[in-house]
Amino acid sequence: MEHNLHDIASQFELKQTVESIQILGEGFINDTFVIKTLGDKTPNFILQKKNNYVFKDIPAMMHNIEKVSNHIKLKASILGGDPLRQTLTIIPTKEGNLYYNDNQGNYWVVYLFIEDTTSFVVATTPELAFKGGQGIGLFQSMMADFHEPLTDILPGFHNIRFRFNQWDNVLKKDPVSRKVHVHHEISWIEARRKEMMGFWELVESGKIPKRVTHNDTKISNILFDNRGNFPCVIDLDTVLYSTALNDFGDAIRSYTNTGAEDDKNLDNVEIAMTFFEAYTRGYLSQAMSFLSEIELEYLAFSARYITFEQVLRFFMDYIDGDNYYKIKSPGHNLQRTHAQYKLLTSMEANYPAMCNIVQKIVHELNEK
Repeated sequence: MEHNLHDIASQFELKQTVESIQILGEGFINDTFVIKTLGDKTPNFILQKKNNYVFKDIPAMMHNIEKVSNHIKLKASILGGDPLRQTLTIIPTKEGNLYYNDNQGNYWVVYLFIEDTTSFVVATTPELAFKGGQGIGLFQSMMADFHEPLTDILPGFHNIRFRFNQWDNVLKKDPVSRKVHVHHEISWIEARRKEMMGFWELVESGKIPKRVTHNDTKISNILFDNRGNFPCVIDLDTVLYSTALNDFGDAIRSYTNTGAEDDKNLDNVEIAMTFFEAYTRGYLSQAMSFLSEIELEYLAFSARYITFEQVLRFFMDYIDGDNYYKIKSPGHNLQRTHAQYKLLTSMEANYPAMCNIVQKIVHELNEK
């Protein structure tokens, strides 16, 4: 559906003259545009149409983003940083709202564009992985003393009890009669149920604390300045209270995979331990100040937990008839399942070494 982007932009408190509005990025969830304004020194802006199919309560989501970004701005000011570059700046509508709801029910938001920055799709070097770890570690560190309520806009996200309940229901229904052909893969899931539930029970009991987490820690959600430093963690749509380990584990799943998420050649897929060590070192350089002993103990395990969850979700969607993830072929979700399972088994094989790396880095940081 076509939208008059200039009319939509005019709903916001933009004091500059809009020169052009152009699409930005691939837009897997939200549709994102850059608003260019007239003048060499005038600010530019990001216009974004939020996905109200994925996110059911966008007003609550925007209030979450406002709370988190305001807290980071305050911390940046105290620490001598730049509040306008270290987090998102929401531009309100002319009525003072955080979003514009058009007559078709679409939700639009505007952020200040952070100039002279770049982003990466993948971490191509251990040095970049290190800086990505620093970025997420710093984000969590700056939010460690935040205690305001946040709306849980993604109920059950990274909650393996919730996922297993979904799994059991899908297996019972077997709506497209695929279960009979995948008994071997089903055994992969069931063999790990007890261990994964044991981890999540530590979160449920409070032994592993809940903190403000980003929940989408791929490297493309970190902006780097022209010197390669990280000024800002972006895409705060999914911020909520969960275990900090989820952010670490999801980043490791993303950063360290030597193959593609849906790689047809499973020989391509394994965990790159140099990237694991680099990311862990960067992350802990910022996060050691607030992580508890039990969080450090389970840091390496969190990569297995999140990767297992992704195996489960791809496989569950395959059995359910491919209703959630977009697919390129009828067997695409099963292909994803196999590729992620190969990554998981590589993590399991390297798990003692992963734990040793964490312990080594913790020891080194404690010695400083």
